[in-house]
Amino acid sequence: MQVTVDGFLGGRLRLAQPETGYRAGIDPVLLAAACPAQTGQEVLELGCGVGVASLCLGWRVPGLALSGVEIMGDYAQIARENAARNDIEFDVRQGDVSARPTPFYDRSFHHVIMNPPYFAAESSSISPDTGRASGRSEHVALSHWVAMAAKRLRPKGYLTVIQRAERLPDLLVALDGCLGSIVVQPLAPRAGRAAHLILLRARKSGRAAFQLLPAQNLHSGAEHVEGQPDYAPEISAILREGKAFSWRV
Repeated sequence: MQVTVDGFLGGRLRLAQPETGYRAGIDPVLLAAACPAQTGQEVLELGCGVGVASLCLGWRVPGLALSGVEIMGDYAQIARENAARNDIEFDVRQGDVSARPTPFYDRSFHHVIMNPPYFAAESSSISPDTGRASGRSEHVALSHWVAMAAKRLRPKGYLTVIQRAERLPDLLVALDGCLGSIVVQPLAPRAGRAAHLILLRARKSGRAAFQLLPAQNLHSGAEHVEGQPDYAPEISAILREGKAFSWRV
């Protein structure tokens, strides 16, 4: 597989990813920034791809025990190589989130993070590229992702998800009776535009009331101005400097 080696977090991480196929954008970086993990905790990423989210998180929070599950063997191997390239410990296993037994079935984690495929299989055309198809169109229902996350979480552990806004109803149905204390952070492209992504945080055994937060704008201004900084300052700090996302709860 042909790869490119690209800079993330302002070049602080150098990560290989397929030249063609699924290529990471800002979404896994935002997912990593939104996870409230602390040094010494254990974190599992479901569908880790080449490891962008976990390695961004590992760079920001040293001393984490990072683990990942990835269905595609070549992507899982690239994730391992990316971890070694950046001197971050990351235990990546090839596996399917709906398999029995599930990967890491004998472990529990303080945090589970995931960026499931955005498009339901019946609502999208499937890419001929296997990696792109796996990354964008689901072959396993969102409910399976949530069920595995819940099983792998310790009591009071946190699930953090990034997903398209239109899939929020599916997520909430899957979470019902499974995880609680749900907080949803809409992500809008710019002020005055509808949110197209959401960050969601839920807690095992959580009992707090559901919270829908005000939208966070990803970009400044009403439209892009050539030659001017475009990302909102707080988003730029996440993408360029590896800062944590500020949940406004």
